[in-house]
Amino acid sequence: MADLEVYKNLSPEKVERCMSVMQSGTQMIKLKRGTKGLVRLFYLDEHRTRLRWRPSRKSEKAKILIDSIYKVTEGRQSEIFHRQAEGNFDPSCCFTIYHGNHMESLDLITSNPEEARTWITGLKYLMAGISDEDSLAKRQRTHDQWVKQTFEEADKNGDGLLNIEEIHQLMHKLNVNLPRRKVRQMFQEADTDENQGTLTFEEFCVFYKMMSLRRDLYLLLLSYSDKKDHLTVEELAQFLKVEQKMTNVTTDYCIDIIRKFEVSEENKAKNVLGIEGFTNFMRSPACDIFNPLHHEVYQDMDQPLCNYYIASSHNTYLTGDQLLSQSKVDMYARVLQEGCRCVEVDCWDGPDGEPVVHHGYTLTSKILFRDVVETINKHAFVKNEFPVILSIENHCSLQQQRKIAQYLKGIFQDKLDLSSIDTGETKQLPSPQSLKGKILVKGKKLPYHLGDDAEEGEVSDEDSADEIEDECKFKLHYNNGTTEHQVESFIRKKLESLLKESQIRDKEDPDSFTVRALLKATHEGLNAHLKQHPDAKESGKKAHGRSLMTNFGKHKKTTKSRSKSYSTDDEEDAQQNTGKETGQLYRLGRRRKTMKLCRELSDLVVYTNSVAAQDIVDDGTTGNVLSFSETRAHQVVQQKSEQFMIYNQKQLTRIYPSAYRIDSSNFNPLPYWNAGCQLVALNYQSEGRMMQLNRAKFKTNGNCGYVLKPQQMCKGTFNPFSGDPLPANPKKQLILKVISGQQLPKPPDSMFGDRGEIIDPFVEVEIIGLPVDCAKDQTRVVDDNGFNPVWEETLTFTVHMPEIALVRFLVWDHDPIGRDFVGQRTVTFSSLVPGYRHVYLEGLTEASIFVHITINEIYGKWSPLILNPSYTILHFLGATKNRQLQGLKGLFNKNPRHNSSENTCHYIRKRSIGDKILRRTASAPAKGRKKSKMGFQEMVEMKDSVSEAARDQDGVLRRTTRSLQARPVSMPVDRSLLGALSLPVSETGKDSEGKENSQVQI
Repeated sequence: MADLEVYKNLSPEKVERCMSVMQSGTQMIKLKRGTKGLVRLFYLDEHRTRLRWRPSRKSEKAKILIDSIYKVTEGRQSEIFHRQAEGNFDPSCCFTIYHGNHMESLDLITSNPEEARTWITGLKYLMAGISDEDSLAKRQRTHDQWVKQTFEEADKNGDGLLNIEEIHQLMHKLNVNLPRRKVRQMFQEADTDENQGTLTFEEFCVFYKMMSLRRDLYLLLLSYSDKKDHLTVEELAQFLKVEQKMTNVTTDYCIDIIRKFEVSEENKAKNVLGIEGFTNFMRSPACDIFNPLHHEVYQDMDQPLCNYYIASSHNTYLTGDQLLSQSKVDMYARVLQEGCRCVEVDCWDGPDGEPVVHHGYTLTSKILFRDVVETINKHAFVKNEFPVILSIENHCSLQQQRKIAQYLKGIFQDKLDLSSIDTGETKQLPSPQSLKGKILVKGKKLPYHLGDDAEEGEVSDEDSADEIEDECKFKLHYNNGTTEHQVESFIRKKLESLLKESQIRDKEDPDSFTVRALLKATHEGLNAHLKQHPDAKESGKKAHGRSLMTNFGKHKKTTKSRSKSYSTDDEEDAQQNTGKETGQLYRLGRRRKTMKLCRELSDLVVYTNSVAAQDIVDDGTTGNVLSFSETRAHQVVQQKSEQFMIYNQKQLTRIYPSAYRIDSSNFNPLPYWNAGCQLVALNYQSEGRMMQLNRAKFKTNGNCGYVLKPQQMCKGTFNPFSGDPLPANPKKQLILKVISGQQLPKPPDSMFGDRGEIIDPFVEVEIIGLPVDCAKDQTRVVDDNGFNPVWEETLTFTVHMPEIALVRFLVWDHDPIGRDFVGQRTVTFSSLVPGYRHVYLEGLTEASIFVHITINEIYGKWSPLILNPSYTILHFLGATKNRQLQGLKGLFNKNPRHNSSENTCHYIRKRSIGDKILRRTASAPAKGRKKSKMGFQEMVEMKDSVSEAARDQDGVLRRTTRSLQARPVSMPVDRSLLGALSLPVSETGKDSEGKENSQVQI
């Protein structure tokens, strides 16, 4: 970050002085919410990677990784400091460390200003060094730190030496199952100093390298070095060209690899790469599965905005759930620097005429709108200059709306000026390239019929919380009485217990877990409490709180009168839905709510005018953004996907999570991406499967927040649910050989932690994209080996639309009663690199799997181009477009009828009981298994509970064979490498036992 630049150039003397003080430790007061403060000794660990403190009841958790620190602020700036009385602490002794995904704050007070200055300087210096690292330097640093930390944790008595028993314990922790005789032999070979029977750290490094010697990489080196123990420059070049499919491989490039990765000075002098250097190279970012060129923007950025997927955040200000969590301006800084380009700001009237941002009708904390705008202005374009969309949900009075407009214009200034943007004669949306450095305000615009002289007017108001019944909204009169704290305490306890009981993470059915259920349970709990404490009833404030909770618990089927004006569409719709349990899903369709909007705010909206589905008119205008809750969008995607795709070729659509997701869980974004929706907004504060997919999708193209949609989605149309959606296009065949794993840890939720059994890992590979492409397959299980398991299995997939497909690698620990999630990595199909690659698991320092990737183009037997050339031409020109556009107005009907069964039921296939059995036996052969195939309905209803293990409980679903070529044989590494054989692609081969492989996929 820019404010860290100055710390990179500190003098060595000053740096060492700071580090010395920090590593020696400093006593400081740690402030906590609701307590007076705790005195603790804070210190920087020996490797300068962690800030720790003691004493602590949870010593393992009493640490903060320097990598996880977002910023360090001086003085009394945090919320917890603001709650303290003004004269309590000297501001020059105070500082706050913000860290982690949820911007947790560690608020510290030193005994004198000099100590605070030392810590602030030292921490910012360490942060500056990390921010300046390239990927290779970071990989090397984290590896070195991991080895050092592993040694220290194994050194139980702290004498700086490891004896043989400590080594055996370490082997178990690292999931290594070697004979004790073999371990002792390596121990003795590494133990070379006078002090026999123990290993110093340097000797341990030798021992660790011996233990980590990779047979698969050694055999690979032998196959290209004519069975020598090193590669010459020419042999290295041959390997890069033939296996890694690299072009323009020069002698200088190969020499540079040797200089950078070879550890032996003798080998460097001879310009050869030995096994250790080759291992370093293969485990470096240069051989990662993700294409290094895609770390930069490489796509065409001159197309209209509607041609891009845009990384979008929902409730950006929240750090957790939607009822009680904190709102923080730093969340905007975090998501913007992560690559998010559309952030949400919920604006409400605040005290003293100052608009505030928070989640309406809840107990989330409030932050000033002005602070939010200043934070966005500061961080919007730090990492990239592509435009930021400010999605404003306006609940303010006209007076405070004018204040909002004043802040936007005063703080953003020329970033809001879009007058110079040329959209051309076609009146299409501008491109991300033309909007660089600009901020677009997405909000309501006054109707054109009012005229330019109208200072205000009525506009439709679609509040994202409107699917919640009015009786279930929190409408507390905020005061400092005890009742508010009582209510909050009960709600918090009920929320935690309900979340724990229901495990609804990423559940698709919002009715199964509602605010109504929470409030009813909370109301009952509060009443029971009041009965036990009758004195509480005499308090006016407490009685008021009780009546509030009584109102919250009610659920009425009639709509109360409201302060805002409504107009009902038609009584028939209302009668149809009255009394239905799922009635809230249709409430938006039954009523029209309006609100007052001021001219100043309306004029700031240029290309991103928020419109309701009822307001869609096919008049050729551009610049509309249609917003849908996931529940309504789900209906449209299922029933009118092709028309929806055509709409998204000219306009923007934003999909946001249901208001009933009070835990801030995320829906599955895939169906909406498949329909061409650009702004699929997720809760960035909630980790899980859905955010992992989102992160993977937008990591490509330089992580700039804009990813180009496939051209087939931008022109013409196709049925995303079809069994062959693009018959004229070649398909991609992914041949993925899963070779081995490295340093796979025990599952994060392991009951016995490091003391648990050595894991039995297997790898599952999942293709996520169009329904026809969604499939998964898995390797066999390797027993008792998480350190270097070898699978040597080939999985094959056919992908119809690779441009939007994701490839997800999951590692599981087989358990007799199920499976435990170990780790995952998800990559866009288009960013896969062919050849031998390492797949590093997300969030784990050393854990990886080693694979070989081949991607072929294959063609179907019945190509429409051969049978009927005119069909293909019409397909690309969009001959069916006019017919479908005629139905555009009916696309967003309140109660759309079901289309023909071809869009819904046709692709949900029956599965036999045998198909559901999860393959887990280590000895079973890998041949003859079929990949699982998920229909669209299953794909939409995929769940990601608190752990990945909760998904797919009925086993891996098998898919009927579809590929047009023979499945390549999985060959043992020594046979394929020593014989310098390439994998057969289109021929029927033999398996490792010499039997004919008859699995030809047609």
